[in-house]
Amino acid sequence: MQQDPPIVTPLADDLTGIDTRTADLPQVTAGYLLHTPRPTLFECGPARSIDTVIGALGEVGLDPEDLAYVVVSHVHLDHAGGAGDLARAFPRATVVVSELGAAHLVDPSRLNASARRVYGRLHDEVYGDCTPVAQERVRAVADGEVLDLGGGRRLELLHTPGHAKHHLSALDPDTGWLFAGDSVGVRLPGMRAIRPATPPPDFDLALARRTLDRYRTLAPTTLWLAHYGPLEEPEAALDEATERLAAWAETAERAWQEHDELDHVAETLAARFADDLEPEPADPHAEERVELLNGVSSNAAGLLRYLHLREQGRVADDRG
Repeated sequence: MQQDPPIVTPLADDLTGIDTRTADLPQVTAGYLLHTPRPTLFECGPARSIDTVIGALGEVGLDPEDLAYVVVSHVHLDHAGGAGDLARAFPRATVVVSELGAAHLVDPSRLNASARRVYGRLHDEVYGDCTPVAQERVRAVADGEVLDLGGGRRLELLHTPGHAKHHLSALDPDTGWLFAGDSVGVRLPGMRAIRPATPPPDFDLALARRTLDRYRTLAPTTLWLAHYGPLEEPEAALDEATERLAAWAETAERAWQEHDELDHVAETLAARFADDLEPEPADPHAEERVELLNGVSSNAAGLLRYLHLREQGRVADDRG
């Protein structure tokens, strides 16, 4: 059996990957630390594993006064749940989040209650409650705002909805790196292909396609996924993500037209995309990772909800 990969991985001269060890599993949710004059972490993972991230930041030489920014792609607990705890550990850090999600970090009571309803016992076992971030420590940003990292470096912050209405991505224009959160999809170890991330409550197919189209215009050099790691042929990856999103949506719609039931849609998707996984005997975590982060039932629920809303005329029609 292979040894788990390290928590801290140098990725470039000024970029370090941090494995948040979400659910005590390797390579589930990645954080990315930019070693700029104002050190910046993109994604922090859930509260339950935030001590791992805090320890990793110390391991690479950051003192409590050093971290300048924590940028979270969206407020789902596997990405931003540890933001309040991280802000306490690094008292000069500003938490950067979309203006559409910022209120949930200042007062996460509804976010935590919703997560408990959705995840049940997994909430405490995997995620934990998001603790509040003081209002003055939160920077709520709109599309196109720029984060000054010092020394001439910057991040261009992009509103990239689809996976979630408050999803935020970050482009480093000097390197062409695009930190894409969940907006491109998921490519975990043990997966053959990019799988779309289409969970409820606000997955929007038309917006997800629009976001992928926008990324093409940016011509990034590398896509950095939260789940998990780099895609170093971004043009091909965006084509694959677009094709796979269409295939999942079309399969879900055909199943929905047969029987408007979640179980039927999920079973149809599971059968159609059964070959997504590439079993690796040396990696005992492969199936567990996928089921935790990108299970078929969750994707089916988000697609089914979108189809219902589209039928009611409450979301943009992706066929238009």
